[in-house]
Amino acid sequence: MKFKTIFITGASAGIGESCAEVFAEKGARLILLARRRDKLINLAADLLKKFGTETYSIECDVRNYKAVEKVINNLPDEWKSIDVLINNAGLARGIEKIQEGVLENWEEMIDTNIKGLLYMTRLILPEMIKRGEGHIVNIASLAGRYVYPGGNVYCATKFAVKALSESMLIDLNGTGIKVTNIDPGLVETEFSEVRFRGDKEKARKVYEGYTPLFGRDIAEIILFAVSRPQHVMIQDILITPTDQVNPYILNKKSN
Repeated sequence: MKFKTIFITGASAGIGESCAEVFAEKGARLILLARRRDKLINLAADLLKKFGTETYSIECDVRNYKAVEKVINNLPDEWKSIDVLINNAGLARGIEKIQEGVLENWEEMIDTNIKGLLYMTRLILPEMIKRGEGHIVNIASLAGRYVYPGGNVYCATKFAVKALSESMLIDLNGTGIKVTNIDPGLVETEFSEVRFRGDKEKARKVYEGYTPLFGRDIAEIILFAVSRPQHVMIQDILITPTDQVNPYILNKKSN
């Protein structure tokens, strides 16, 4: 990964932040995109101090195509050649049933998880294809394989990510571009806190009684996938905590 340029969306926390740390350790150059400028500044400073990492930070919301297009088209020349795009930006909002669904939540999940991923990919892929090399990593979810109560629209967006990953494999065959779909199970990040709109106690209970995955666990697997030789492509990875089988079977011990 030394001197490779890795573009990470949703880089300010969770799996995105862990990816930044893991790739920085290996000498990569990082383009970090997120909505929270202060988090990006702190992360970039930390990576510079620890590893001497060269970073380019972008405050942007992947839901806004015009804004994304502008920042991608205006990347400095030394940052235009992107080796790996990690489509990590994503979120869940609420657990309402369809008939009680909150339209604002639906739109935010669809616009971020599906359209944001499409915007980033559409703007970055053409240059990869011109060079004949590159790697797209899409962060989907166990929720893209199983629908669970309260998951409805979130699950639908992650099923879509998985379908898009498979479609990219077909469309990009013969171009030299690799695609890897990552399906994490329960990972302790800000995910549940975001889903419950800042209810820390409710979010904490999601991860009680078992050992969940952590952002670094996923980041290290992504690093493995993208560091394989050119003739090796890992298409799809499902990762769960040892205590989890699927959304319905979780070895959760009571206190």
